[in-house]
Amino acid sequence: MSAQPQPYYTLEEYLALERAAEYKSEYLDGEIFAMSGASERHNDIVTNIVWQIRSAFRGRPCRVWGNDMRVRVTTAGLYTYPDVVVVCGAREFADDQRDTLLNPTVIFEILSPSTEGYDRGKKFAHYARLPSLTDYVLVAQEEVRVEHFQRQGDSWLLTAFTSLDETLGLASLASDLPLNLIYENVEFSPASPSQ
Repeated sequence: MSAQPQPYYTLEEYLALERAAEYKSEYLDGEIFAMSGASERHNDIVTNIVWQIRSAFRGRPCRVWGNDMRVRVTTAGLYTYPDVVVVCGAREFADDQRDTLLNPTVIFEILSPSTEGYDRGKKFAHYARLPSLTDYVLVAQEEVRVEHFQRQGDSWLLTAFTSLDETLGLASLASDLPLNLIYENVEFSPASPSQ
């Protein structure tokens, strides 16, 4: 039994479909991938991160978006929606629609069982090609665990946090995010470790 061939979409076809669609999809090398909905925990974590960063940005030329700002990785042909994306300084967009960001400074992805491998692997490899990206942050939703990848020249330095008493420092944003605020009001299942 053979797999059905996937239709090939041009970038223009993808953008036309995506801008009219009710649901978000990612695009990579001519293929469109539907994105699934998010859990309550996932949404709580995104909201907490956006709120904390937004509060720190008052009076500064930085912007933060949760879930709906598309990012283009030109060298990879990837169009994707990070869970949280931050840009400081001038914003660069793909076109006049201003819905596809080209120069993110920091990207957060909230891990789920279905996306964790991709977020850690190929997606990170794509994001790492963005010259503007200084920080990539993975946030677990099943337990307290935040992994911060910080660009160090051509390499990435990993720092992991596993306690609500710890603080994620983002030098590129001149901001600190205490883990207890990232996970504020997040309810873990009884089987999941919460600290």
